[in-house]
Amino acid sequence: MHIEPGVVDGAKMILAQGTAAAAAGYSLKLLADDLKDHSVVSFGLRSVLAVAGVFVFFELMPHFAVGISEVHFILGTTLFLLLGAAPAAIGLAGGLAVQGLFFAPSDVPMYFVNVSTLLFPLFAVDALAKRIVPASTAYFDLRYVDVLKMSAVYQGGVVAWVAFWAFYGQGFGAENFGAVTSFGLAYLSVILIEPVIDLGALAIGKNLKGLSERGIFSRRLHLANS
Repeated sequence: MHIEPGVVDGAKMILAQGTAAAAAGYSLKLLADDLKDHSVVSFGLRSVLAVAGVFVFFELMPHFAVGISEVHFILGTTLFLLLGAAPAAIGLAGGLAVQGLFFAPSDVPMYFVNVSTLLFPLFAVDALAKRIVPASTAYFDLRYVDVLKMSAVYQGGVVAWVAFWAFYGQGFGAENFGAVTSFGLAYLSVILIEPVIDLGALAIGKNLKGLSERGIFSRRLHLANS
């Protein structure tokens, strides 16, 4: 997902800088929480894996422009379930930066807009998981309906943020409204497909418990909260 350059510009970019700063601050809180259960080495390794994963999702997996933005398989919920909230946040922000700096420099001016759009839905998924997943349940035991809820919250959050930035930057004209609508409709397919990918990733991770013990996966993938 990349909102096109120029959708938000000028003085309006101040809001994007503020939301990105807030996202960075909350990511630090998630980092502190992560380090209560994992070593620094584990956090660093999972963050590197997340950055690499996001780059692959954005640059190598199918993606196409629709309306006001691009439709990607972001797999934010997959990153959250396998690697944890903080590494997922680092991965989304870092992967977006790598792609912009080295492969799509025209996207760099929109970095604060795009990173806010990616991170706040992730924070919502983290909050939802704490509510709907019992402390006694490891993530690899999640049901399809639970994963679907998380994916819907993440992808729905992305669509909502894209719509917000579009209307904030370009107003409520018919053309802009049509572009936002077409983008939102295109993302319906992603909402249906990504939970299947999430469950597939969890099924693979279920057989790799040793990697959690080595800090390569989040301990929550295999172990319930104490």
